[in-house]
Amino acid sequence: MAAVFYSPNNAIPLSLLPPRPFNLHSLFTCTSSLTTTKKTKSYIKLGCLNLAERVFDSLRSPDVVSYTAIISAFAKSNREREAFELFLEMKDLGIEPNEFTYVAILTACIRSLNLELGCQVHGLVIRLGYSSYTYVVNALMGLYSKCGLLEFVVLLFNAMPQRDIVSWNTVIACMVEHSMYDRAFEMYSELCRNKCLIADHFTLSTLLAASSRCLAVREGQELHRHALKRGFHGNLSVNNALIGFYTKCGTLKNVVDVFERMPVKDVFSWTEMIVAYMEFGHVDLAMEIFNSMPERNSVSYNALLAGFSQNHEGFKALALFCRMLEGGMELTDFTLTSVVNACGSVMERKISEQIHAFILKCGLKSNDRIETSLIDMCTRCGRMDDAEKLFDDLPLDHDNSIALTSMICAYARNGQPEEAISLFLVRHSEKSLVVDEVALATILGVCGTLGILKLGEQIHCYAWKHGLMSDAGVGNAMISMYSKCGETQSAVKTFEAMPTHDLVSWNGLLTCYVLHRQGDGALDTWAKMERLGVDPDSITCVLVISAYRHTSTNLVDCCQKFFSSMQSSYNVNPTSEHYAGFVGVLGYWGLLEEAEKIINAMPFEPKASVWHALLDGCRLHVNAIIGKRAMKNILSIVPQDPSTFILKSNLYSASGRWQCSELVRAEMREKGIQKIPGRSWIIFGDKVHSFFARDKLHSQSKDIYSGLQILILECLKAGYVPDTSLVLHEVEEHQKKDFLFYHSAKLSVTFGLLMTRPGKPVRVMKNVLLCGDCHTFFKYVSVITKRDIHVRDASGFHHFVNGKCSCGDNWC
Repeated sequence: MAAVFYSPNNAIPLSLLPPRPFNLHSLFTCTSSLTTTKKTKSYIKLGCLNLAERVFDSLRSPDVVSYTAIISAFAKSNREREAFELFLEMKDLGIEPNEFTYVAILTACIRSLNLELGCQVHGLVIRLGYSSYTYVVNALMGLYSKCGLLEFVVLLFNAMPQRDIVSWNTVIACMVEHSMYDRAFEMYSELCRNKCLIADHFTLSTLLAASSRCLAVREGQELHRHALKRGFHGNLSVNNALIGFYTKCGTLKNVVDVFERMPVKDVFSWTEMIVAYMEFGHVDLAMEIFNSMPERNSVSYNALLAGFSQNHEGFKALALFCRMLEGGMELTDFTLTSVVNACGSVMERKISEQIHAFILKCGLKSNDRIETSLIDMCTRCGRMDDAEKLFDDLPLDHDNSIALTSMICAYARNGQPEEAISLFLVRHSEKSLVVDEVALATILGVCGTLGILKLGEQIHCYAWKHGLMSDAGVGNAMISMYSKCGETQSAVKTFEAMPTHDLVSWNGLLTCYVLHRQGDGALDTWAKMERLGVDPDSITCVLVISAYRHTSTNLVDCCQKFFSSMQSSYNVNPTSEHYAGFVGVLGYWGLLEEAEKIINAMPFEPKASVWHALLDGCRLHVNAIIGKRAMKNILSIVPQDPSTFILKSNLYSASGRWQCSELVRAEMREKGIQKIPGRSWIIFGDKVHSFFARDKLHSQSKDIYSGLQILILECLKAGYVPDTSLVLHEVEEHQKKDFLFYHSAKLSVTFGLLMTRPGKPVRVMKNVLLCGDCHTFFKYVSVITKRDIHVRDASGFHHFVNGKCSCGDNWC
């Protein structure tokens, strides 16, 4: 008997097979025992979609199974249009789709986001009774989820007679996508109570991503424990999600532990480690990981590029960008946005113009993200005119919310507060500004910088009313706003009301206490952070060191202990900023010789800021000998800095060498170097009223000067003596008094006294340090007017009440 080849339906003698080379194609085309439907399916499984299509086209009467197989293949191969055409052809031929057909066509709808056809399919599913099939409903939920229709997803889920883990994963993922994190965690808890189903790796990965977004530390840690318990410790997607979670809500040690224990790593795992190291500020370690990667892709390069930009390593970012260009790497919107942001951090006008020209050449300027980044870059590189032109040229039909936010920040950053507030209020009234978390945090920052408490309080109400207070960024901005507006209690209450705190929140609270010279409150906060196990960063350490300067008792020994243990206890290497803070504490308490020894023993060259801290201590305790050495070092470190020229000029003036002083100022004019002019401002009547020394630009200057003259006379009667030694100009004594009497802060306070009701405090902001004479003058003003005077200068707050200042007359 001849050998027989068996198939499920019949058998054919092998002797009847054609005498040609045996291969897979000839087997399928010449063996009539295999149905054409099975041929189609087999080709599809082998990835030979063209051959499957040819077999399908050869069918005289294709059935529902054949149609379903080819529709599903098209849907999964980015050929959705052909899938739709076949589905309609099938319906025209009177072939009724089955449940698998509906899943296939819904897959095509999901991939192409064809909601209209998807809704029609949904109608057919209901009419033909397939709405009880779990996998069909899962596909419908997937469609509505992709199209952002959460309410439809929830309705379908609630109506399902039977659910599988895919059903739960779809609705949980949809809630996470819509930032409904609390509801997603509630759904997870409900799933865990269902003993018939167990959360899989997709469930855990999705919820870990949610934990990192909303900073849900406890929930994320519980998910980690569940993953270990269920044996997912080796799952790649879960481990990648854990790296992302601990990057946002844990320590670097947590991240490294997860990464090192991973049995399998992909390019995403390595890239996530780059992101983690950059997030924690370890640029060198991120570069080591990048260089150690077994393979890299454009995402890896972009992560490194964005990390450089994030850590203000602009030149490294630009160098990497050039390397990417030379290597022919794909340039995405993210790439160009990162390099533009890096260019903004470098603040080099010429480089910014080159990058701008490159992007125009690439023809990508019309992209919303890139346009917004270009606006921000121009504002940071001294190109405000270009930024305004870019902003004005934005198409009206584009979503300009981010660009609006960027311009508001730019105006505030470039000393144009009225423009910032005006732009916000006008666009908000026109409803062309989407007031989301980012916009709120931005305008709160502007309110804090300018001291606009009333608007800040209104935004607080808006955020509370619209449920935005749960956002950590908004809460942190609120703390900063109240701190800078002089409302310590409101800042503390905002912190306590926040559902979760990140390190920025804690640093914001520390900053509030330091800004108001409440060192004891700052140290109590630090003690609480230690009890809760909150790891500090470099900024935290600077703030804690600064707090010792404002304590009620001398705690220099405690400060020394903290400073010495920074590296061993908190893995924070001391920088010039930390040394400047510590020297400032020593100088404040009069330990000038010890401070100078600390500087001379530094393991690296001190920056000018460290010597400035010592110089401030010398001014406070009138130590000219050490002060001269500090000045000499400052002059040698930053000879071209505007403040150095002013310092040199003032040194000559103080010693009576007026000609040398004038030569220094002439050199400044020749080189185009300008010092930051002292400016004071006060908020009244929803307007920012700015003043410079001796200016008469204000519309009410006549009344202000008359009122100030009366104040001066009353203060002189009460014992005020102008300190003319602070006037470093070669003029007569009476002229020196005129210089002192009309400082910007005095003009601002006088305006405030004239315009506010009796008994109300006067709040003034100043962009530089308050001079000693103004400080003395305001103590007398608080007595004769019986009004509280609040002045925020570059060092913090001064609260003048009944002839006394909150700083205790000891400030630098």
